[in-house]
Amino acid sequence: MSMNRRDFLKVTAGSSGGLVLSLSLPGCAGIQTGYDELDGSWTPDAWLELTTDDQVYFTLARVEMGQGTYTGLTTLIAEELGVTPASIKPRFAPAAPKYRNPLYNLQLTGGSTSLATSWQPLRVAGASARMMLIAAAASVWEISPTECRAVEGRVVHPNGRDNLAYGRLVELAAKQPVPKAPSLKPREEWKYIGKERGRLDAEAKSTGAPVYGIDVELDGMVYAVVSRPARYGARVKSYDDTAARQLPGVLDVFEIDRGVAVVADKYWRARKAQDALTIEWDNDGALDASSDQVFSSYHKAADEDPGESERSEGDFDDAQQGAERVLEASYEQPYLAHATLEPMNATAWYRDGAIDVWAPTQAPDLGRIAAARVTDLSPDEVTIHTTFLGGGFGRRLTNDYIEEAASVAYRIRKPVKLIWSREEDTRHDVYRPAMLHRMRASVSGDRLTGWHHQIVGPQILDWYVRNAAPAQYPWAPKFLYGTLGRVGLMAEGIATPKDHSAIEGAIEYPYRVPNLDIRHTHTDPGVPVSWWRSVGFSHNGFAVETFMDELAHEVDQDPYRFRRSLIDHEPRHLGVLDRVAQLAQWDSAALEGRARGVALFRSFGTYVAQVVEASVEFGEIRVHRVFCAVDCGQVVNPDIVRDQIEGGIIFGLTAALYGNITLEDGQVQQSNFHDYSLMRHDQRPEVVVDIIDSNESPTGVGEPGVPPVIPALGNALFALTGKRQRSLPLKATV
Repeated sequence: MSMNRRDFLKVTAGSSGGLVLSLSLPGCAGIQTGYDELDGSWTPDAWLELTTDDQVYFTLARVEMGQGTYTGLTTLIAEELGVTPASIKPRFAPAAPKYRNPLYNLQLTGGSTSLATSWQPLRVAGASARMMLIAAAASVWEISPTECRAVEGRVVHPNGRDNLAYGRLVELAAKQPVPKAPSLKPREEWKYIGKERGRLDAEAKSTGAPVYGIDVELDGMVYAVVSRPARYGARVKSYDDTAARQLPGVLDVFEIDRGVAVVADKYWRARKAQDALTIEWDNDGALDASSDQVFSSYHKAADEDPGESERSEGDFDDAQQGAERVLEASYEQPYLAHATLEPMNATAWYRDGAIDVWAPTQAPDLGRIAAARVTDLSPDEVTIHTTFLGGGFGRRLTNDYIEEAASVAYRIRKPVKLIWSREEDTRHDVYRPAMLHRMRASVSGDRLTGWHHQIVGPQILDWYVRNAAPAQYPWAPKFLYGTLGRVGLMAEGIATPKDHSAIEGAIEYPYRVPNLDIRHTHTDPGVPVSWWRSVGFSHNGFAVETFMDELAHEVDQDPYRFRRSLIDHEPRHLGVLDRVAQLAQWDSAALEGRARGVALFRSFGTYVAQVVEASVEFGEIRVHRVFCAVDCGQVVNPDIVRDQIEGGIIFGLTAALYGNITLEDGQVQQSNFHDYSLMRHDQRPEVVVDIIDSNESPTGVGEPGVPPVIPALGNALFALTGKRQRSLPLKATV
């Protein structure tokens, strides 16, 4: 295409300023699939938009819950497009199949996959747009595109003086063919990727500008709260709302599937009315287990069922029989809540035969199913408006709060904001599973000859498939939802992905040992569970790395060097292990009254090694310093990597020191931060994070800081006290 300057000016002068170039991005075809360079095909995932008034919009297909997608993914587009990251306006994607995460075939943010799955597709999209804009400018100047370059939103003529803003070129660029294999910028030309830069949303968050779910305000909005049974599985038997209805501002009181809803003109009036309700619950068939019973059932299941083999190499039984000694240990870890600082909430408005939902959800397409399930609407009649999230950690992958808001709004026919109290958020969470680990190792001399790991506990997919399966087939009628869920479970590992939630981190056991036997005994006591920050890696990390520490002491070897001798075939593992030993000055003595522990773990493709320095002071565990080396491949934003790793460390230490959801007669005993504590600022250790320089494709950082810090702390306490702790939370005295 060729166009002279006069014709070009006529075209651009008559443009409307609206959208004229829209590029379909490659689908978040993650690490496993990626962009097909052979035929240039991709699956639409998100939209890059350039307008004639020089605006650049990037529709973010992953939610922002503090992990940095708003900045990181925008940086990828900016680098290849040739604009500053701050000049791009991100906006959250609506629920739609084209925004699905291909690793799960669902539109969700989790598993530390956002950057890893977007690394190639977003750069390809930005580069494609840049090349089309350059081609458009070259056609105006009647020169070769190779003579032009794109600089900060403009295409520059080879004379260095003439230039054309992207906004003036979009109409012409839209007529250019989309490059099948666009040239990506080489690393040495990067201006933004890998550089120290702040977050794009930092200023807005500092001034309170972003809208979180709990901030949503609509004209005529009313408020709802829900009373739920204390025991999971119980239902309303009867209720008396006489006193509640007489209170000021109360609009309605009625039963929904999950309890009794109260609607009022103000939030606190709804709470007051809730207190005035009298509800009798039908506990027939409800959960009645205690925490002691849960673990008793786990041990019984482990005795009766050796479990399904998940990884087997060599012959552990032979190794055990021929060993000089066999070591055994069992590790127990409790249920854990998510404790997001923004409690569960959603705003819904049913009108004109459709419902709009504003919610801080990690899974918008599952939110559509949740709202459709409790109304007479189809998923196509449900619109999800995703907001900023005040923490997620996997909790907001389950959309029970959207079900409740939709149920209320469908009856009230007004915009309704439903808010959970902190107590409700704690007692009606979907928890990180409690797990049991039985370990055995065969040792001859100072050599580890065999490793046996039996993991005992539930699978999360059993609980999650209820809405996940219908979300994969949104065209299916609602009467098939239950069938889709059952089929999804039956086809697990065949037609649907295998659920690795119980075994992840264990089956990737990295140490060199000739005989491996890793098994999962599937048992479920009926406590609702879901994903939690680092999921199975969190409990498997504690079991694996604590047992490795026990083995090191058994063969009278230094814990760092023992690991090193078994990992020298894994260069990236070895790299972070050696680096953290240097950071912590492992071979120097700790300060008096302190001790160090080390742990190494790979999760979500990221290699992490940590050393924790701790003491016991005034009857309490004190964590003084945490050293961390991380290899997450190519880094997009070093500041965010450090933030996320440090956040994961604090999250893991919180679980190690305080995390414990206990049950009595099927009821959760904890209710708020006074009895389900978070690590406070004055308890926070000094954290040193060192990032390994790498040319590998980037991997996740939101969760990998969690798994190694828990065993590293336990190992430090053993070094300090000589007493081994095999259950969590850790205690100052054993």
